[in-house]
Amino acid sequence: MKNAFRFIAAMTLPLALMAMFLVISCEGPRGPAGENGTNGTNGINGVDANETCKQCHTPAVVDQLALEFEFSKHFYGEAAFEEAGNTGCSPCHTQEAFLYVVANPTIATGQFVLNTATPPKYALQYSTTSSQALGEIRCGTCHSNLHETYTSADNALTTTAAVPMVMWGATKTINLTQDGGKSNLCVKCHQPRALSYSSSFTNGNRVQYDSLVLAPSTVLYDSAVGNAFPNKIIPSYRTHVHYGVVGAVFAGQGGVEFTGSATYANSAHTSVASCQDCHMATRSGRAGGHTFMVQGNFNGCNVSGCHSAAPISSSSTTKWTTPRANQKAQLDALAAKLNALGGGTPILHSETDSELNLWAGLTTGNWDGYLDIYLANTNDNGYWRNPSTSGMTSAQIAINNAKPKFPSLTARDIGAMINFQFALRESSNGIHNTAYTSALLANTIALFP
Repeated sequence: MKNAFRFIAAMTLPLALMAMFLVISCEGPRGPAGENGTNGTNGINGVDANETCKQCHTPAVVDQLALEFEFSKHFYGEAAFEEAGNTGCSPCHTQEAFLYVVANPTIATGQFVLNTATPPKYALQYSTTSSQALGEIRCGTCHSNLHETYTSADNALTTTAAVPMVMWGATKTINLTQDGGKSNLCVKCHQPRALSYSSSFTNGNRVQYDSLVLAPSTVLYDSAVGNAFPNKIIPSYRTHVHYGVVGAVFAGQGGVEFTGSATYANSAHTSVASCQDCHMATRSGRAGGHTFMVQGNFNGCNVSGCHSAAPISSSSTTKWTTPRANQKAQLDALAAKLNALGGGTPILHSETDSELNLWAGLTTGNWDGYLDIYLANTNDNGYWRNPSTSGMTSAQIAINNAKPKFPSLTARDIGAMINFQFALRESSNGIHNTAYTSALLANTIALFP
């Protein structure tokens, strides 16, 4: 009996399932399709992934630029290592310090401010912190804003703002607006350094160029007094306005503008060309592009709107060999006037080795803008006595004191030294701004008998 019940129960479930399937399968003919519904609202566009990256990060773009950059002195120069940790010099020689002064406009103005010393002394407020005074110059130095939104809204350059000039304590600015202000990025570093009065015998303020013009006969260094009051300037091997004068030369500012027969004016470059037009022109050999080198590359000169109607080459006279020869002759003439202050022995330092003298060949005498004053371990063969023996050993003091005293200097002489360095160290023999440097040199030379 139990087996009968089990059989009936076992058969009941399959029969029930079969009945259910039969009921479900009994579907009638399908009716006509209904009308299409209203389209839904479009969704928000997604964010591109790495498609924007591939616009630049390809062998033909970024890889090529990286190879060019390896030929740039920004890449292989040693200053980033030499000046690492130096909070005053690193803003123009290391990446992180440069980004720091750009991001801190109060510091970036480069003002001379009286400190709280007794008595108060002027100090240049253009420095970084010790923790930021490092980093080689790399892509991010000039292009720090590129990877903010990863879109075309990102500014390609770190800064294009007008540049307060540290040589003037930020009382004047340079603003090269052509080409979107790109040149301002270069001028931020490629600007002269202020020449300051002695902090030992004055308050250490910067030399006011207009005072040199208004009172050229004022004695600023009396050789008989030497390293003592009332001398305001104590000459040394490195009495100079540093090396980055070219930004000011290009802008037609920053020289000691003595009055004379030559009128101060600017070449067309100042208003229509940018640094990038020439120094980043289509590459030719090792010059152009991100090498920033320009020597021998005239591609930037000969584009439409510049000199395409009369292309320039290294053999061109009107726009190349003649203005360069004229400025070399003017530099030679001013060097002769300055060297005459030594009574037969040059006061300027000469160096024929182009590895040691960046401006070798730009003057007949291969002057480098330094003064030929003794400086141990730097200018050991300097002819003239260093008025200051600070930091010298007793043996070095003996060597120094055996040398002739350096001659006295007037405001005219100091201004002439500045203008000589200014016109020499722009490095193109006048091509950057022929009209301005020619007038500076002509009027300065005319001050001397």
